[in-house]
Amino acid sequence: MLFKRISLPVSALIIGFSLAACTTTPLTTPPSKETPRPTEAAPLPSTPPGATLRATTFSALPGWASDDLRQALPAFLTSCTTQARKVDWKEPCAIAADLDGNNEKAIRTFFQSFFTPYQVVNADGTDNGLVTGYYEPLLKGARKRGGPYQTPIYRAPDDLITVDLASIYPELKGLRLRGRLVGNKVVPYANRAELDKSGALVGKELLWVDDPIDAFFLQVQGSGRVQLNDTGGVVRVAYADQNGYPYKSIGRYLVDKGELTLAQASAQGIKAWLAANPGRQQELLNANPSYVFFKEEIVTDPSKGPKGAQGVPLTPQRSIAVDPQFVPLGTPVFLSTTQPNSGALLQQLVVAQDTGGAIKGAVRADFFWGFGNEAGDKAGKMKQRGMMWLLLPKLAAVR
Repeated sequence: MLFKRISLPVSALIIGFSLAACTTTPLTTPPSKETPRPTEAAPLPSTPPGATLRATTFSALPGWASDDLRQALPAFLTSCTTQARKVDWKEPCAIAADLDGNNEKAIRTFFQSFFTPYQVVNADGTDNGLVTGYYEPLLKGARKRGGPYQTPIYRAPDDLITVDLASIYPELKGLRLRGRLVGNKVVPYANRAELDKSGALVGKELLWVDDPIDAFFLQVQGSGRVQLNDTGGVVRVAYADQNGYPYKSIGRYLVDKGELTLAQASAQGIKAWLAANPGRQQELLNANPSYVFFKEEIVTDPSKGPKGAQGVPLTPQRSIAVDPQFVPLGTPVFLSTTQPNSGALLQQLVVAQDTGGAIKGAVRADFFWGFGNEAGDKAGKMKQRGMMWLLLPKLAAVR
């Protein structure tokens, strides 16, 4: 899901200010699988409280030797456009730029020479967590309302205020305060139900699409492409901002109501439930108070994904979204998980290039499958267990 911006409701943050602290709700995960690990376990100085990075070796990474690293290099080089500005990353990025992209052996030697793998361990000592998937959907739409195109996609409203909290509280890096001004006070912005009922967004329509459910899932993914029926072109609608409320899963809502089992609560299962219960559509959508606003971008290269939170284009099946409190953006991550609804292994090097409102915790990743229906089918079904190893520059480890 390319809903990759970290946010908290304004009211919660105001309370947090009075307590001089900010907390997040950890992801509840099943017990860890038993896996061998080195006996030494020292957290790096920059690791958040409770999170641990255990230094290990490349030979200990399950599936490392069989991954085709030629497919991972483009994603790494994309991240280097920003990472190279950092002292610890300058040399590795410079050397990577001169690598022969077709020489798998040289690429493998590069990573093993310049990086040290660290296994990510949760605060409770477990070493596995949840791996979900997201993708870039294609919607049908038009620039003007008419015919089947009755559902708006909105640009960010003028009265939405976004404040980067790190400028005031460095420990809140990655968190933003969102709201609106009433007199001289910042108050919470309207939630989804309030926005839909009030008509406050009238006049902020960016495009019109033919399916309200597709429009909702576009917000969950955070970005997508729209085939314009009236002009024949394809444009990208990218994340612009969000109303400040945390993402809440409508699949979880249906499970809690007894409408679906956990196994049925995939994107496909939710759409099937909506088709059978059209009168409860708004009830279900309003269970998620978060509302995402978009901006239009030109699709310059159809093979590349939208820009993630790192500010660089995502690479299909080689980019992931993470919780930046635990995994720094731009960091290579070796991911060991399984294919959607399957025990078939998915073990490969990816790069942390995005974030998400539902991506919380140390061992937590959202796997970017790419663009189109096939990617959407895999993303919608993916809810796997997995483990993660960060690849940090050896110079950074020494520091």
